[in-house]
Amino acid sequence: MNTSALSRFLRYVTFDTRSDEHSSTFPSTPGQLALLRELVGELEALGLDDAAMDEHGYVMATIPATAGREDAPVIGFIAHVDTSPEMPGGGVKPIVHRRYDGRDLILPDDPGAVLRAADNPALASQIGNDIVTASGLTLLGADDKAGIAEIVSAAEHLMQHPEIPHGPVRIAFTPDEEIGRGANHFDVKRFGAVCAYTLDGGGRGELEFESFSADAITVIFKGFNTHPGYARGRMVNAIRAAADFVARLPRDQMSPETTEGYEGYLHPYQMQTSVDRTSVKLLVRDFVTPRLKEKEALVEDIARDVARLYPGASVEFFVEESYRNMREALEQHPQVIECARRAIRLAGMEPVERPIRGGTDGARLSFMGLPTPNLFAGEHNFHSRLEWVSAQDMDKAVEVIVKLCEVWNH
Repeated sequence: MNTSALSRFLRYVTFDTRSDEHSSTFPSTPGQLALLRELVGELEALGLDDAAMDEHGYVMATIPATAGREDAPVIGFIAHVDTSPEMPGGGVKPIVHRRYDGRDLILPDDPGAVLRAADNPALASQIGNDIVTASGLTLLGADDKAGIAEIVSAAEHLMQHPEIPHGPVRIAFTPDEEIGRGANHFDVKRFGAVCAYTLDGGGRGELEFESFSADAITVIFKGFNTHPGYARGRMVNAIRAAADFVARLPRDQMSPETTEGYEGYLHPYQMQTSVDRTSVKLLVRDFVTPRLKEKEALVEDIARDVARLYPGASVEFFVEESYRNMREALEQHPQVIECARRAIRLAGMEPVERPIRGGTDGARLSFMGLPTPNLFAGEHNFHSRLEWVSAQDMDKAVEVIVKLCEVWNH
């Protein structure tokens, strides 16, 4: 199936849609609104007359059922417009490497940025396909603009082919997924679907229906600042305490660098430092939800032990729930998973089922009453200057969306 996914994708990635966890607005950045408004116009142009953006930036629209299929179950497809704030996302210059021949790809704006075949085994199955990268200075934005392009292209295909039988299909594009806010204002009742599928995954054929359970920890060390020339016996340096705390966290195990598969981790990822007050933010991840408490207790014990080594220091400890393993909710809806398996097979692939070592909007939505597993979008090297996607994989994702609409019609 040749679709418009590639041309749409090349346009979408030029929008700077990085989210910002320090922002108090929703969406957190104006670039997201610019793309969301663009998408409303595109959906309207395809004939989706109810396409609209609400006050929180969520775009929703309906692909009408084909004649006689109006009573079929309503299903949905969802993708997020924002990109990771951890990497530059403005001025993206996408490059299409036509008919990839297996060689390493040197990204021209930074010759040190090389997409090496040896480091990316997934490239071996892409010989002859068209690979899209950025130019070396930014991420590409395939996460999740590939998913957006695939959903819009599938909508175009279904509107142009009324002979394909399907029930009502709902579409949603969401902001701020990368900073954990993507489902904060999602109106499940207004969306009105029995289930949905996020298009926000990796290689061809992937189907994901279990994720980490996740919390976020903030540890705050409080000290006392004074002039360093006269600090003897008076200064209490919160930076030193925080550094000692981070050094005592597990490194040979229970860290992102040393875990895989179903192993959880603790990940210090951000510090705000001053002698008087230093905060450390950590991600806590595990596929077994009760184990989060064990990891959090370990972090708290280390923090309090460290604080005792610095007379006059104190420590505060805060835990915020992020999301829970979507499998806990999706196990109650086996048909949602089975329909995805059937659609992938009808598109000529075998499902590749693996846990998500991360989270999607679908994890939270599944617990909000909208069962939402994750489908492949062709994304690789997420949040990286070496991010890439295959145009042919995007076309396959479009085909799976169309097949899913047919499967749910029966």
